[in-house]
Amino acid sequence: MAASSAPPPFIEPALGVVFDLDGTLVDSQHDFPRLRKTVVQLAERHGVPPGRLSITETVARLLRDATAILEREGLPEGQVFRFEKEVNQAIDTIEMEALPRTRATPNAGPVLQALNDQGFRLGLLTRSSEHFARSALLKTGLSPYFPFLRSRSSPGPVKPSPEALRLLLDTMGVPPDRAVLVGDQLLDCECAVAARVRFYGVLLPPHDPLFVDTDRFKAHGASAVAQDLTELAGFFGVRVPRPPAGHGRSAPPMPASGPR
Repeated sequence: MAASSAPPPFIEPALGVVFDLDGTLVDSQHDFPRLRKTVVQLAERHGVPPGRLSITETVARLLRDATAILEREGLPEGQVFRFEKEVNQAIDTIEMEALPRTRATPNAGPVLQALNDQGFRLGLLTRSSEHFARSALLKTGLSPYFPFLRSRSSPGPVKPSPEALRLLLDTMGVPPDRAVLVGDQLLDCECAVAARVRFYGVLLPPHDPLFVDTDRFKAHGASAVAQDLTELAGFFGVRVPRPPAGHGRSAPPMPASGPR
């Protein structure tokens, strides 16, 4: 859904910055086709009529649509809960398989350090599990920057629900009009816009199947779009040297067609 033409009034300067994890701060090369196929298979096993879900949809939409269909089919609440639990356990397992190949995106550490030095409160909002998110942050050396984190494992709503972002900001002590959400997907942008929080997009490499271009981000309400984290730092008045040549993102080592 496109954003309203009248953005909410934001207060300068920003006080807090919330980051998406995968694709924004780390490259994990999750097997998204397998994740989506697993969700569809489990949903059909629990009562979703075959053909009602498409593996071309994002994992987030598949979960939402599957739950809605099961509820409309009149399944007992306990059975819907069992589906959600089983599918999250399956996703957790597939996510953790990506941990050995997970690495920080170029300049993630220096940019986070610079923002931290300038006094910005940093938070993480991810659809990954708590275990994967914490493990990925530890593996990449980014863990010290994120005392505030909400994941798919957190109680209550999860991204892209705007309430998930509001809950995180409340924990951080940051008003929505003084916050920024940073991410690489339209799901992140739509979450921010719905929460009346400004959004800064970060572009994936054009060869990435999940690439979203600047025009699409702007059409969905992004306040600004950066080519990478180094350029993003400049949006906050922070200068970070670019990494040496050859330290950029490379083409994905495994196929990852379609959306997340």
